[in-house]
Amino acid sequence: MSDGRLAGRTVLVAGATSTSGEAVSRALVAAGAAVVAVGARADGLEALRTAVPQVTTRRCDLADRSAVDGLVASLQADGTHVNGLVHLVGGWRGGGGVAGQSDEDWDFLERGFRTLRNTTRALYDDLVASPAGRLAIVSSTSVESPTAGGANYAAAKAAADAWTRAVAQGFRKNAPDTAAATVFVVRSLAGLEGRLADEVVGLWDAPAAVVNGARIPIEPRIER
Repeated sequence: MSDGRLAGRTVLVAGATSTSGEAVSRALVAAGAAVVAVGARADGLEALRTAVPQVTTRRCDLADRSAVDGLVASLQADGTHVNGLVHLVGGWRGGGGVAGQSDEDWDFLERGFRTLRNTTRALYDDLVASPAGRLAIVSSTSVESPTAGGANYAAAKAAADAWTRAVAQGFRKNAPDTAAATVFVVRSLAGLEGRLADEVVGLWDAPAAVVNGARIPIEPRIER
């Protein structure tokens, strides 16, 4: 059943084959959105279609700018213009202190940041033109409290955090009343996927100026 809050909105979920991607996709569909779920793994997308059959899935290497441009062009050719981008590409890599921060881990983490740069640049005009454009990412408390063992991870998250807030500044100039870029901050997302999904849907209930550039913590509920 749909509550209709997002009826007529199309939201692209990047990194949709993750646990959080499934939760966010399910919540968006329940709110009435048309969800374009994007991932790199065919098996993951098939599993998502089974779990949330209302989504439209697209396979794309989001770290490849030309592939992202092709994806957006194909959506527009079908008459689809994106009203929201939820970027969930990422993962933890770390350990070993500063000297042990490997190039392999950095390449993995930097690739996730590159997918954010690619998707936001390709979809920026759609989000500005939308009557309710939204961008959301998940950042980490490690941005404010980095550790030596997580230096690669904190640096990549800090870059994504800064990039998103730069997009927010662009929205203030180009669509101050309609577009917003928001950073959700977690210590660990494990177990909070449902909370994140609710917060993402709630972005469309809030005025753009209120959530644009905001860094919103998502913390475990304390049982009393």
